[in-house]
Amino acid sequence: MARPSSWPSDVQYITSPRYHASVPTVMRLFLTDGVRLPSHPAPPKPSNGTTNTVARIRSISDASHPARGQFGLFAVRKIPPKTHIIDYIGEVHCQDRLDSDYDLSLHRSQDGVSVGIDASKMGNEARFVNDYRGIRCKPNAIFVEYRTAMGELRMSVRSSSETIQKGDEILVSYGKSWWRFREDSAVDK
Repeated sequence: MARPSSWPSDVQYITSPRYHASVPTVMRLFLTDGVRLPSHPAPPKPSNGTTNTVARIRSISDASHPARGQFGLFAVRKIPPKTHIIDYIGEVHCQDRLDSDYDLSLHRSQDGVSVGIDASKMGNEARFVNDYRGIRCKPNAIFVEYRTAMGELRMSVRSSSETIQKGDEILVSYGKSWWRFREDSAVDK
């Protein structure tokens, strides 16, 4: 699949998760349901096709938008309620990455191992999904954990209980703890 237009040059475009060495073997087997997937799958092959038929990244120019001058993820067609939009793809790891704004929690084991997906340096279009605050009264999409047909644990972006119209920005809730951490970090500086 081709890299989307306007893709940042400092971020590697990937279409399947990469597993960091910090993920213990036992945890990796749990995440992949025992299927031994490669740590670094082959990069996507260039094609004339598009990478995602439901959503595209687009620059945000609206002066009232909190992410003005950055990018967002927008519906290219009407998306029915509770529809899979895209998987959140990045580097799967078991590290504290407090400086990353693109690190999403995937799993916490009973023995305290936390697994994250960090799309700061490598990822797909899902890394551009923005928080709804300051844009809409509520999110029109949600993060949902699921297993692929191959058994791999993934985090997806799905439409919520309402239809997303063509041209609408796809917006989730990052969660109160995400915002609280950033507020606390700003105070500490």
